[in-house]
Amino acid sequence: MRNFFSSSREPDYFLFAISFILIVLGLIILASASSSLGQSKFNDSYYFLKRQILYGFLPGILGFFIAYFFPYQKYRKLALYFLLLNIILLILVKFSPLGFAAGGSARWLKLGPITFQPSELLKITYIMYIAAWLSNAKINRTGDITKGFFPFLAISGFIALLLYIQPATSIIIILIGSGIVLYFIGGVRLKYFLGFILFSAALLSLGLLIDGGYRFKRITAFLDPSKDIYGSAYHLNQALITVGSGGLTGLGFGQSTTKAKTLPEPLGDSIFAVMAQELGFIGSLILIILLFCLILRLFLLSFRAKDKFGQLILIGFGLIIGIQSIIHISVLIGLFPPTGIPLPFVSYGGTALAVFMTMIGIALNVSKR
Repeated sequence: MRNFFSSSREPDYFLFAISFILIVLGLIILASASSSLGQSKFNDSYYFLKRQILYGFLPGILGFFIAYFFPYQKYRKLALYFLLLNIILLILVKFSPLGFAAGGSARWLKLGPITFQPSELLKITYIMYIAAWLSNAKINRTGDITKGFFPFLAISGFIALLLYIQPATSIIIILIGSGIVLYFIGGVRLKYFLGFILFSAALLSLGLLIDGGYRFKRITAFLDPSKDIYGSAYHLNQALITVGSGGLTGLGFGQSTTKAKTLPEPLGDSIFAVMAQELGFIGSLILIILLFCLILRLFLLSFRAKDKFGQLILIGFGLIIGIQSIIHISVLIGLFPPTGIPLPFVSYGGTALAVFMTMIGIALNVSKR
């Protein structure tokens, strides 16, 4: 047992330090963003912070330590089973009494006292599966269309369909975007890479046209924010006002004037806007630099990985965190169509925080081996 969990190398302490700072900073930012809402709804300014610690941070610590001590190479044989279990959970969300909806989306699964989002788990299981799949030296995944491109297309398309009907368009963008880049880095032929991009873009466009509902309205709001300022463009306009009013140094910690009145989703999809108003451009820049350092460190560590599986895991996790962070911030400053994407390590959401902390545990495991 001791040999099973032992390691001959030290973990990457820089990655650990950056992650620790981001988690602590995220809890501090959430404490401020949620204080007014917690006080008005539950007579407790720290209600949401307490729940984030209880249902996100504490499970995240457990996930971190398990991931840190369990040899990552063993995930290669388990990756398919993890992904299949995750898919089953996604199906249960939509087609069983265990799933329930909130805010117009059916993304949660309730198992007794435990409530979580199976879609968040895909950020680990999908990346781990693609990494294991591409690192299989016995099968030519990148050059054989029947053993590589078509299976990749099928599994990614099926997962995207399950997410689309929840609906969880933002997670589709994060996962499939990361998967495409990871597949390309894995050595796929350029024509397959371009073909998958075109196929994904066509499916996404078709979905928007068929839906014709809130997804399409978000696109039109992005193209013309002044057209429907009290309807589909309301969130975008309030976010721009909130970010802009922060100036260089901000209004001061806890002093946001919009988080409890006019800004939708101040705890989740808009939390960067709240932080920008309170801490200003300087505070926002510090957070962006920390996220950039974390992502860059994951990519740099991938060059030191001794096997392709570990290398692709680190790149995949970096892509997930990077794409999600870029889209979250871009939405709130008007550079990307509005979509519900939380900010990694910062936004309210127990499952998301636990997943990102587990990611870091796996990444540190790779770094020390």
